[in-house]
Amino acid sequence: MAGDRVAAAERGEITIADRVVAKIAARAAWEALGGVPEGGAAPHATVTVHHGSAHVRVGVELDYPTDIGARCGAVRQQVAHRVHALAGMEVPEVVVQVERLHSVHSRGVAQGRIR
Repeated sequence: MAGDRVAAAERGEITIADRVVAKIAARAAWEALGGVPEGGAAPHATVTVHHGSAHVRVGVELDYPTDIGARCGAVRQQVAHRVHALAGMEVPEVVVQVERLHSVHSRGVAQGRIR
């Protein structure tokens, strides 16, 4: 059977579902943030895959005060790296949407305005 090998170009390709890539991206965002803020929700992602490239949108919640730009940059970098490493896709775009900030001053306080 060793002589019956099929050339790589003729074997076909593996298709990875968008939802699988979204789970990889959400987990990578969680890794980049070091977990979830107290009382917060885990990161979630939506992905559009087109011709082997993944365009990712990640929703996150952050503790505040924090360097929001640096935290979002870390999420972008980790998501692009993990999706490329695990799914073999290029990631030309990672949009990070900060959905909620959790103030350290408001822990245990009813939601309302903080002065």
